[in-house]
Amino acid sequence: MDDGTIKYTSVRRAGAIPRTPQLDALNQARTALFDLGLIGAYPSGIGYGNLSIRTCANQFIITASATGGERILGVDQYCLVESFSPQENCVASLGPLPASSESMTHGAIYSTNSSVHCVIHAHSRSLFGRLLTGNHLMTAGDIPYGTPAMARAVAELVTRQPSLPILFAMAGHDEGVVAYGADVGSVCRILVDAFHGTTAI
Repeated sequence: MDDGTIKYTSVRRAGAIPRTPQLDALNQARTALFDLGLIGAYPSGIGYGNLSIRTCANQFIITASATGGERILGVDQYCLVESFSPQENCVASLGPLPASSESMTHGAIYSTNSSVHCVIHAHSRSLFGRLLTGNHLMTAGDIPYGTPAMARAVAELVTRQPSLPILFAMAGHDEGVVAYGADVGSVCRILVDAFHGTTAI
């Protein structure tokens, strides 16, 4: 299992991320998802799951790498992704820690749909299994997470889905599911409702 492994070239500037009401809302949502097991760490200690919010243009604040095992994060465990390039497999960020290994996937969504302001990547064996059956949205099974190929595949998927919010499976990333939409609340709802089986997927 290579969850949490950064596969892009990281260019990071040290610096502090300002605390904002939007970041507080994201952090509260993250704790709720942690309590459901949608964010967390495996017995091996490898963390899973990441969240982000758009700040301006295609920049976004995202949970830092290797923070999945913490129930509550501080502002110093978030990063600002200032730019990213699937072509060059590079992510430039600001913060005390490296940005999440899934940063390019988040960036691909933001750069493809300007109405998206929140992205959540979670892990759930049950939800992942249900999404892989039937006619549900998913990326191809031979595309690994955190790669330029995944960023391109996600951008293509987002292009074909004009409505929000959206939930899909990363078939090539065991247990990986992604939700995105216009705000933190709607993205959490589609993810949590699908997890509990209280809404059609």
